[in-house]
Amino acid sequence: MGYPVPDLEAGDWHASELEVEKSRFISWLCHAPSVQAFESLLAAARQAHPGASHHCSAFIAGPPGEQQAIGFSDDGEPGGTAGRPMFQVLEGAGIGQVGCVVIRYFGGTKLGTGGLARAYSQAVALGLERLPQRDFIPRRPLLLGVDFAGEAEARSWLAERQIPIQGADYQASGVTLQVGWPVDEHQDRLGDLASRLKGRLTITP
Repeated sequence: MGYPVPDLEAGDWHASELEVEKSRFISWLCHAPSVQAFESLLAAARQAHPGASHHCSAFIAGPPGEQQAIGFSDDGEPGGTAGRPMFQVLEGAGIGQVGCVVIRYFGGTKLGTGGLARAYSQAVALGLERLPQRDFIPRRPLLLGVDFAGEAEARSWLAERQIPIQGADYQASGVTLQVGWPVDEHQDRLGDLASRLKGRLTITP
């Protein structure tokens, strides 16, 4: 099954800002297919806003419901008032591969634990409202062997079904195409292509 992820290039982020009792909450959201991608966002936020009071964060470096590659930090705010509420908003949005940093500039008025949790939650929710998204389809590599006469037909069939070709190996006997096959689709679907190629197709997982 596919799921939504931020439609952002590596190193880019989507920013929004919220003010609560004169405190500024600047939210940065990024595409985080790995923990390292999130850590790059956090480093960029710290570098861009060195004078901020806090750089609180949360990330899900995997599909919605991921249990391992996740994390959150209060960065000095009272325990449970920033990172966890931020994470809960990301989790509730059903989005995967997402990282978020909320940069706070203290405005002089203490918000209390409940007020802080609401403010950090609202900052993330505001960022998600206009976050560009795209569908991500988990894939596995599959090798398709065809003769030279069948290559164009195979490429056309794959393109019609939006199955990416990730590589091609040309040999004397023909060409082997490495494709990104959707993990939730059975390769029996390739029977149609095999029929078109009159059986001149080999499939290697």
